[in-house]
Amino acid sequence: MTKAELVASIAEAADISKAAAEKALNGFIDSVGKTLKKGQKLALTGFGTFSVSNRKARVGRNPQTGEQIKIKAAKVPKFTAGKALKEAVGGKKK
Repeated sequence: MTKAELVASIAEAADISKAAAEKALNGFIDSVGKTLKKGQKLALTGFGTFSVSNRKARVGRNPQTGEQIKIKAAKVPKFTAGKALKEAVGGKKK
């Protein structure tokens, strides 16, 4: 699904215009980014949790030459799915 398709789906489900749905989606994306940039996490009960994970520095290999390269430590965004989302996708069978 593309962003445009998601906007159309939100607009239809919420009975609002596509412009309003896109504005709301952009606001959500901006809010998640700002929250993670502060080092905080954002939890949406049943859906999941957005957080920041620290990736340690490590040694990797250049796939073309096989030469070892140093990969710097980095902060990366992480998403953990909630129970309701996992069940909706079929991740837990009864």
